Amino acid sequence: MDLDAVRTFVAVVEAGRFQDAAADLSITQQAVSKRIAALEKDLGVRLFTRTPRGPELTIDGQAFLPHARELLRAAERAVASVLPGSRPLRVDVIASRVAASGLMRGFHRAHPEIELDVVMLFDIETAVAALSSGAIDASFRAVAVPGRPLPEGIASVRVLDEPLQLLTGPVHALASARSVTVARLAGHRIWMPGIVPGTEWAAYYDDLAAEFGLTIEATGPNFGSDALLDTIADTPALATFMGEQTRLVWPAGHGLRRIPVTDPTPVYPHSLLWHRANPHPALASLRAHLAATATGHGAAGTWTPDWAIPR
Repeated sequence: MDLDAVRTFVAVVEAGRFQDAAADLSITQQAVSKRIAALEKDLGVRLFTRTPRGPELTIDGQAFLPHARELLRAAERAVASVLPGSRPLRVDVIASRVAASGLMRGFHRAHPEIELDVVMLFDIETAVAALSSGAIDASFRAVAVPGRPLPEGIASVRVLDEPLQLLTGPVHALASARSVTVARLAGHRIWMPGIVPGTEWAAYYDDLAAEFGLTIEATGPNFGSDALLDTIADTPALATFMGEQTRLVWPAGHGLRRIPVTDPTPVYPHSLLWHRANPHPALASLRAHLAATATGHGAAGTWTPDWAIPR
């Protein structure tokens, strides 16, 4: 159904005359007549009776009027739903307990007026496809892994270098250390069942292990962080890596230790990705907030893979 014709029908009803409706719509009286005639043809009924006093609604016209008005209101709502800034800013944070989620909580505290829709997408291919289609507005990822450049139109900026920490149980050989050098970790078993081949974090830990001769194991099923913490607490020979800003809670009896890693400190390079053509005004606010609060990258005494993009 032609919405212009429906709009013209309602305008004639409200104005009372074709001529006045034409003036209200900034079209000719002839155009009004043609639109009404086309609408009547589409519906198969007469909507107006022409009288010396002007057009009067027929019974069918009276029945159609409330629905015509609702059609126009629905059209207005449809347009408003996609106006820039009229919907929540959709951001992918990968997981709820990681640094990206903390960055978005900080943004929300700074800008409570901006409505957010936080989603969690697993792999970078899914995230980039969602950015390209407009299903999400931004995503936090580590880029750009060799051989996997970002598609044309996807922009990125490095927003956080997150130091890694070693997590051990209470009787692990390194549990009493206030800090531990990367070199000292050689020969120790670092267990990370959450590493999935093909992900950007798998590429990161592969390079870390190769650079410093570390033993990083991704064997066994991944039952989640609670099961990982249980195993680390009960197994003296195992430790794991986690980001400094990863939020975890464990039973007091576990006695787990979070130990800074130094000389150099491996840092995980978090970047914000978005589509250059995305018009959502809150996206600019998010980028400005992250630029103002981001930590420096490439600081002395830190390590990142060669492929990590600069700021």
